[in-house]
Amino acid sequence: MWLMLPVSILLAFFACDGHAARNNDVKQTIAELLTDYDIRLRPNFGGEPCYIGMDITIASFDSISEVNMDYTITMYLNQQWTDDRLSFSSDDEVITLPGEFAEMIWVPDTFFANDKNSYLHDVTEKNKMIRLRGDGTITYGMRFTTTLACMMDLHYFPLDMQKCSVEILSYGYTLADLVMYWQDIAVVGVEQAELPQFTIVGYNTTSSVEELATGRYGRLTITFELSRNIGYFIFQTYLPSIIIVNLSWVSFWINHEAPAARVTLGITTVLTMTTISTGVRASLPSISYLKAIDIYLVMCFVFVFAALLEYAAVNFLFWSQKTKKPKKVKPAKQPKPAPPLHPPGKMDGVANQPDEIIELQDATSPIPSIRHRHNSKLSSRESNSQDLKSPPSFRTNRNYMSSRSLSSTNKQLSRKKLIASIRKEAAKAKASIPKLTDVTVIDHYSRVIFPVAFMIFNIGYWGFYYA
Repeated sequence: MWLMLPVSILLAFFACDGHAARNNDVKQTIAELLTDYDIRLRPNFGGEPCYIGMDITIASFDSISEVNMDYTITMYLNQQWTDDRLSFSSDDEVITLPGEFAEMIWVPDTFFANDKNSYLHDVTEKNKMIRLRGDGTITYGMRFTTTLACMMDLHYFPLDMQKCSVEILSYGYTLADLVMYWQDIAVVGVEQAELPQFTIVGYNTTSSVEELATGRYGRLTITFELSRNIGYFIFQTYLPSIIIVNLSWVSFWINHEAPAARVTLGITTVLTMTTISTGVRASLPSISYLKAIDIYLVMCFVFVFAALLEYAAVNFLFWSQKTKKPKKVKPAKQPKPAPPLHPPGKMDGVANQPDEIIELQDATSPIPSIRHRHNSKLSSRESNSQDLKSPPSFRTNRNYMSSRSLSSTNKQLSRKKLIASIRKEAAKAKASIPKLTDVTVIDHYSRVIFPVAFMIFNIGYWGFYYA
């Protein structure tokens, strides 16, 4: 036992000495690699482009905002390329270095085209690393959180599906200098990611060429297909709206002579629908087009408001019929007795010639104007008698009318005929409308029409949007 102790001490000494020698070798190797290394020049400068392999591991989907049209995601981004200037061995030897080593070598100028805000995690140290292989292959990894723009189409909200993407480009190197491509396993961790309001249906990776004013650049894109979970909106918006609409129909069973109860119920349901609509719009962006949820809330508001107007119509008809007084039947008038043909005390000759008496009085009147009137009457009668005696071709009509007065008379007659026909048609239409003797008939019909119409609307709405 005492002999084994010096042996173990010697082995430990040689092991420590071997580790120290290896550390010195690695340190010397790194120092030699960085000697005359220019970080401003890309690998294969002046020759073939540098190929950058990309892969992403999804850590979490943090949030998706319809108001700001963006989403936040935390991920690991790994970039891999080969730099012959950093090859130090032909074996599969690997050296793992901290992220600060990236400041001493050339790294690609990768950026996210749809990025709004990003930050690198630095607890407890900066989440960056460099893995250097003996043949000069470099793996550059980092962990960060980024907020990316996602332009959403909200026509079908909240029964919609959205597509949000991650777009990766090189900022300064064109395809002549740098080519990006996806690794065989491009994306990891999508199946394990969970979102509160969405379900990740799938994803796909694509590569394309972006034509810009400064040249042609390679673009790598990951597109996530997201389906919105409707459960939240069912319990927060749709179900309360349906209950409020059904509550407004309770007024059809309340007596129409209780205005306080029916008006209070109608106004309360209208205000409640207004509050629900305001709360939904507060969580959405101010967009010009109609969304699916807007159509549903507007129709619910229409049904509630129509129920209130229904009572206004019932109340108006009720009081208009109540205030009408019954017409009094007037007794038939007795026909007046006919006057006698010969009034008593007068002779037949005198009674049958009143004009001659008046004319005689006018002729003998001491007033000159009355005598002149008598003479004019005599002259007019003489002229008329002469016209009758003469042939028809020589007769003259002194009571003629001008053409202008005749046309105006025709216009008045046609106008009177038109007004009379309009009044006749209006009277027929009014007579065809059935008269309500009991206003409760409107409530009886409303109890059936409103629920059936609302049911038809729901079938059409859910059949169109949810299918």
